[in-house]
Amino acid sequence: MLAYQGANIIECGITKHAVLLLHAFPLSAAMWQPQLKALGEAGYAVIAPNAFGIAGSGEWAEWTFTDYAHELVRLLESLKIERATVVGLSMGGYQAFEFYRLYPGKTASLVLCDTRAEADAPAARSVREEFIGAVEAEGAEEAARRMIPNYFTAESSINKPELVAEAAAMIREQSAAVINAAMRAIMMRHDATPLLASIHCPVLVLNGKEDKLTTPETAESIHTLIAGSQLRLLTGAAHISNMEQPDAFNNALLAHLEEVRRS
Repeated sequence: MLAYQGANIIECGITKHAVLLLHAFPLSAAMWQPQLKALGEAGYAVIAPNAFGIAGSGEWAEWTFTDYAHELVRLLESLKIERATVVGLSMGGYQAFEFYRLYPGKTASLVLCDTRAEADAPAARSVREEFIGAVEAEGAEEAARRMIPNYFTAESSINKPELVAEAAAMIREQSAAVINAAMRAIMMRHDATPLLASIHCPVLVLNGKEDKLTTPETAESIHTLIAGSQLRLLTGAAHISNMEQPDAFNNALLAHLEEVRRS
């Protein structure tokens, strides 16, 4: 069963280019609703798939981002789309790097959001292993308890409780097995750092100024190593910057897409 079952797809007539939105861990494609609306209104073809097992998509007991990149290309080909602007946030950024590594010719541009290029250090792997054990024992609620505090700024967590509730609901929708399969895929990802200097398509690096998981310094390191890339830091945003500051995020994304369209 294909990974994009239940994907959000907005088609705009015959097009050779689409925007591919890849979601964060362990959220779903529902996180992209503000972008789906804005991009659709701007006339772009948009696809927001769910990763394996997420929100009813085909479940795999074990999968990698390589598997997922191949599946995404099958999706694009089924829709007669030749190239995509790949927008990935957090885990979606890891997937965007893998997509480019395997299919640079199908990548019109990259938008790398609140993500990192390097593979996990041993200490980070140990934390992820402990996370897997805890979620296996306690379920999706444990994943929500651990992840949600890092998603939004303290101000938004207090003044925008609907954001917290929306993100938590996405996590609670997933089974422990699906969450842990995605975490293992994260742990098995390639180190994308050696790839950065060879990326020649247009690149926008977007990051929340208050992101504590992938800090502005992390974003700056990606920007520095990708020649010609652009960096935008979003005020009042932490890790899930597209949900927390949708207008600023959309403005930066649409400006990037307009540059790609003109090139």
